[in-house]
Amino acid sequence: MSRISRLPSSLLRAAACTGIAALTLTACGSGSGSGTANAGSGSVKVGLITKTDTNPFFVKMKEGAEKAAKENGVELSTAAGKFDGDNAGQVTAIENMVAAGVKGILITPSDSKAIVPAIEKAKAKGVLVIALDTPTDPESAVDALFATDNLKAGELIGEYAKAAMKGRTAKIATLDLAPGVSVGVQRHDGFLKGFGATDKDVVCAQDTGGDQAKGQTAMENCLQKAPDINVVYTINEPAALGAYTALKAKGREKDVLIVSVDGGCTGTRAVKDGKIAATSQQYPLKMAAEGVKAVATYAKDGKKASGYTDTGVTLITDKAQDGVTSKDTAYGLENCWG
Repeated sequence: MSRISRLPSSLLRAAACTGIAALTLTACGSGSGSGTANAGSGSVKVGLITKTDTNPFFVKMKEGAEKAAKENGVELSTAAGKFDGDNAGQVTAIENMVAAGVKGILITPSDSKAIVPAIEKAKAKGVLVIALDTPTDPESAVDALFATDNLKAGELIGEYAKAAMKGRTAKIATLDLAPGVSVGVQRHDGFLKGFGATDKDVVCAQDTGGDQAKGQTAMENCLQKAPDINVVYTINEPAALGAYTALKAKGREKDVLIVSVDGGCTGTRAVKDGKIAATSQQYPLKMAAEGVKAVATYAKDGKKASGYTDTGVTLITDKAQDGVTSKDTAYGLENCWG
């Protein structure tokens, strides 16, 4: 999914190591946000490229990849864009990893379309390329995809919101990601499908980039446009918390239903605290672990992973609704990330 964070000092150090501000690479050492596992000249090499190296979702993804690399006896190198949307940085990372002799690359594409030519060049050189979390456009540009079913994630919170409204007329605001980003489109469309609504039923739609501050501004704008909003869909939990802040400032935090997607620990605690009514939890560690295993298998016997593997999604709420399958925040906190 789409996830935006501020640049830490670690990323700046990485830029100094590589001379490319967009990347963090293994050669800079663990302090730069890169990592290796079981390094050796004869090791199978696997690359992991995330959208950023600061967002908790991608931190957990990296942890999953590192653990799986050790278990499968492969060498892991990592890189990340300097911001969510840094396609140029991801292209450079692919080129560097191919030059370093990786057997496979795992990537969460920042730009699902623009990254495709670089992926095709890597595949032409025999590199297995697997997308994690975010599909490429077209999805067939990679050998395989390990990800949440984002349409289903949206449907779950849409179904929940519909049930929680108990027949009341909904005034819906959607706090989305950015135009054309597949994760954002799928979650948005899934929410509307689950709610039984269309874009014509949305009284205010704003893009947030998945950022908390932008989520707050978006909610403020929506409240000016449509003060009677009573249902808010958000692309992720930072945007949801921004929306909550704006609603609380207007004294509306108790009478507006907020639903979201991600299932990070901060977001799950916000569900427990009543700031968010429900969230669809996904599992980044599993995505990365399965990806590393697939590359290790390819290196061993030449068998390529293919198609889409659903890594699961669970609706988390402490206010269960009839007809909507969910688990409580105790389960959510046991399985959250970040």
